[in-house]
Amino acid sequence: MSLLRFLVFGIMSVILLPCNMAAEWQWSVKMPGIVSNETNDHPQAFLWIPSDCIQVKGVMIGTHNMTEETLFENALFRERMSEIGLALIWITPGWDQKWDITAGSQKAFEQMLDDFASVSGYNELKYAPIVPFGHSAMATYPWNFAAWNPDRTLAIISLHGDAPRTNLTGYGRDNMEWGKRTIDGIPGLMIEGEYEWWEDRVNPALAFRMMYPGSCVSFLCDTGRGHFDIADRTVGYIALFLKKALEYRMPATYDLNKPVELKKLNPQNGWLAERWHPNQKKRAKAAPYKEYKGDSHDAFWYFDKEMAEMTEERYRRERGKKPQYLGFVQKGQLLTYNPKSHVKVAARFLPEKDGLTFHLKAVYTDSLHTAISDEHSLTSPEITRICGPVQKVNDTTFTVRFYRMGMYNQRRTGDICLLAGNDGDKHYKSTAQELSFRIPYRNTEGKRQHILFPGLDDVKKGTETISLHATSDCGLPVYYYVKEGPAEIEGNKLVFTRIPPRSKFPLKVTVVVWQYGFAGKVQTAEPVERSFFIYP
Repeated sequence: MSLLRFLVFGIMSVILLPCNMAAEWQWSVKMPGIVSNETNDHPQAFLWIPSDCIQVKGVMIGTHNMTEETLFENALFRERMSEIGLALIWITPGWDQKWDITAGSQKAFEQMLDDFASVSGYNELKYAPIVPFGHSAMATYPWNFAAWNPDRTLAIISLHGDAPRTNLTGYGRDNMEWGKRTIDGIPGLMIEGEYEWWEDRVNPALAFRMMYPGSCVSFLCDTGRGHFDIADRTVGYIALFLKKALEYRMPATYDLNKPVELKKLNPQNGWLAERWHPNQKKRAKAAPYKEYKGDSHDAFWYFDKEMAEMTEERYRRERGKKPQYLGFVQKGQLLTYNPKSHVKVAARFLPEKDGLTFHLKAVYTDSLHTAISDEHSLTSPEITRICGPVQKVNDTTFTVRFYRMGMYNQRRTGDICLLAGNDGDKHYKSTAQELSFRIPYRNTEGKRQHILFPGLDDVKKGTETISLHATSDCGLPVYYYVKEGPAEIEGNKLVFTRIPPRSKFPLKVTVVVWQYGFAGKVQTAEPVERSFFIYP
């Protein structure tokens, strides 16, 4: 096939792309003093501040594992964070699963916030309360961060992860010893999916509550969901938890240029609700702490009635319904389900002629995942992105799209993880099934190619779009992503987004262009990066 025909296929794939491109991150800084073993370079931290934010009230920080970026770029979550004035920081590659201050984590964290305060214009980032957040292998660090930073921690969230001081860490090694440290008065939320349920993960959380009666540990069984996903209803739950944390802990007034004196919570002013049990028919009624009639040793703490009843409703929603199961079809074949694998279904990268576009279909299966089944809810399953260089085009079509993670991470650059999910109906439970595969990275055989990307001129605030004119010397279509800055990519255009009102000018924008090549025919090009500035 000629390169001209490759070009036609590439252009067609661009036209098919939906408008909801990757979410913006307006600023980035390097993490000083930390070198990742995934890239042999300093991790890059990215900051998002809501576009209408006058004052940052807190910062939620997650590092690159899996669903941290899924949550942070979720449209509903960003809408809710905009309402409460919470900024987000995502760091890639992930670093320090323990929060080991002897390895320089504390110093690097403080320097990162100072750097973001300087580059963004939001000086309160130096002092704003922090919400440490992590998924799975990164789900231990939030508790330890809080133990070492109790006066700075607004709330703690461990997603599909760990209890505080657990001996069963998500990363599979020894936990940190706290000594006399506590997290008393700091609200913490542990979430475990129903389809990943493991009593040995839950019991340490209950034991911790008894050992530390001043602790405020909430728990959500993510009913009808698994280890890898974060459904919108769970997004809404986390957002409400964060809203409550701000309402209950922030003082009425405070100096933006000083540390915030957070209110310490008394768990006895909250509510208790019984922990989740599989196939439970009768539960103790959630109630204020001092009025709770159930076994307090088998209950978790919640801010108030609204939060406790929202938890109970999550449990009621799935109770008594029939299970349903999901799988994936590729090239007309149902993919094998491996119950012993961490990610239970693996696919192959079978692209179309453009070398990027591929197809998968979510289907309902029997309980063994060996045959397609007619026993399921009335609605169709949907495939969504968990993480990796991939973008959804429609329900069965996906395409490789590299993004701000970069193209030099030997562990992650080629990893793609997708999720099939269905919320169920009045008869069938919600269900989810993950899938993963690796794309070849890089293409190293065939004709070498290089990208020409002319420099980009600075622009004035208020500019709506600029055209991008990079080319490949092999005549292949090139693709772009925004590494940092208030902008998004639409085809070959850079579309500017709203700039937060206190942003410091000039504001840097960095665009990266890439071309993947074709296996055995054209090599992957070195990506080219261009930066310019927005002036007032």
